[in-house]
Amino acid sequence: MSISVYQKGDLVRVTGVFRDVDDTLIDPSVLVLKVTDPSGNTTELSYSESPSVVVRASVGNYYHDIDVDEAGDWHYTWVSTGTGQATQLGEFVAEPLPY
Repeated sequence: MSISVYQKGDLVRVTGVFRDVDDTLIDPSVLVLKVTDPSGNTTELSYSESPSVVVRASVGNYYHDIDVDEAGDWHYTWVSTGTGQATQLGEFVAEPLPY
């Protein structure tokens, strides 16, 4: 798996896809996205927040747009519990602006 590279200042869309044991797309009972910035600060975002910053695009497909305000390694984890229980990890790198 290759790591995507962006620039500080970009808006990066991260996606989570959830399926049941039969490989059918399913909406999780509870869905949380944890985003860790290069400084080690972790933000937890819940699909149930109002207004939700985690967006349901369609059954089983969710996304969130991260404002990349810091250069370095970014990590994110989708965590669903109950129906559609799963964990999905992701990461990307943000390079500093050249000026």
